[in-house]
Amino acid sequence: VGRCEMTQRRHNLIALRKEKNLTQKEVVELLSKNFGIVITESYYGMIENGVRTPSLKIGLAIAQLFNVNPNEIFR
Repeated sequence: VGRCEMTQRRHNLIALRKEKNLTQKEVVELLSKNFGIVITESYYGMIENGVRTPSLKIGLAIAQLFNVNPNEIFR
């Protein structure tokens, strides 16, 4: 993944979160409550910043949480 694509990925994910007026902490709490996925706020922040790539299970849950196609975020 090129740097430009990585930056775009981060912006898409951050924009989706902000559209729903959620903090990173709230996203982590919703992932746990709705999908049984337990990750730290720090790990989620690394996903948003393109430092970490989530597992398929986590990526799909994040996409479902924001009601978007996973390719829009994690392509």
